[in-house]
Amino acid sequence: MILHVGLGSFRPVEVEDLTKHKMDSEYYEIPESTVEVVNKTIDGKGNVFVAGTSACRALESSVTTDGHLKANRGWTDKFIFPPYDFKIADRLITNFHMPESTLLMLVSAFAGRDFIMRAYKRAIKEGYRFYSYGDATLIL
Repeated sequence: MILHVGLGSFRPVEVEDLTKHKMDSEYYEIPESTVEVVNKTIDGKGNVFVAGTSACRALESSVTTDGHLKANRGWTDKFIFPPYDFKIADRLITNFHMPESTLLMLVSAFAGRDFIMRAYKRAIKEGYRFYSYGDATLIL
């Protein structure tokens, strides 16, 4: 998979009505080899682990009507926030993100806002590092 992360991923959301936020586009390519592995996992009732919120957005932008992944390339401006029904991602590996970021909203949609806020409070208490070069978390 090829992914060109855009600056918009890191731009804070400054609107109260999240449907009014304009997400900047990011370029991605999902090759057939990735599609085969992911769809085999889905069909086998396995868990699809996704590394990164931008990769998650790309995958969720390339879903067929029957809930499978399709080979695709292009730009996505998909903004994922609660509530959202993830079609591809079952597990998510990601960093601890900054407040008011689209990335934090995506992980809140994935695991539930209350759960994420409790995890973040603990991360702050324990001295975890945030942002792109920070500590990672696995959300099951």
